[in-house]
Amino acid sequence: MLLEITFVIASYLLGSVPTGLLLGKALGVDIRTSGSGNIGATNVYRTLGRTVGITTLLGDCLKGLIPVLAASWLGLPDIWIAAAGAAAFFGHVFSVFLGFKGGKGVATALGVFIGSSPLSVLFAFVLFALVLWKWRYVSLASISAAAVMPVMIAVIDRRPLIVSMTVLIAGLIIWKHRENISRLRAGTENRFKA
Repeated sequence: MLLEITFVIASYLLGSVPTGLLLGKALGVDIRTSGSGNIGATNVYRTLGRTVGITTLLGDCLKGLIPVLAASWLGLPDIWIAAAGAAAFFGHVFSVFLGFKGGKGVATALGVFIGSSPLSVLFAFVLFALVLWKWRYVSLASISAAAVMPVMIAVIDRRPLIVSMTVLIAGLIIWKHRENISRLRAGTENRFKA
C-alpha cells in the first residue's frame, strides 16, 4: 500500500510540473501574463509559436501518459491506475508549484487517456479534428472530445474504475472551459489559426 500511495503522490508531482511556464521562462516570457494567461499548449502556441506550443503539448501529454503506463507496467490494479492518472491530471490543473492553480488539463488528460484506452482516444481525436476543422475553436473541440471519452471507454474497455476516472477528468475539463463556453455563446471566442 505504501508503494501505491507513493506512486500516486509522485504522479501528482509530475503532473504539477508547469511545462508551458518553464518553456516560456526559458525564452524570457511569463506565459501567465501573455495571451489568455493560461499555461497550456494553446496559449503557448498562440503566444510563443508553433514549436514551443507543440513542445508544451508533448510535455503535458507525457505527464499524464507516464504514470498510467508505469502503473500498468508495475501490474497495479485498475484502482491505482485510475488514481495515478487522476493525480497527474489534478497536478496539472491544481499545481502545487503554482499555488494550486494551473492549466485546463486537456493535454495531460490526453496522455492519461492514451495510456488507459488508446482506441478510445482515436475516436475522440477524430471528433476533435472534425470540430476544429468545421468551427476552428480549440475549446469547442476539446470540450467535445472530453465529453465523448467516458462513453468511448465505457463501450470499448468496460473497466468501471477507468470509466469513473474519465468521467471525473472530463467533467473538470468542461468546468475549466466555462469561460470559453460563455465566449462561444457570445460569439467572442478566438478561432484557431494554424
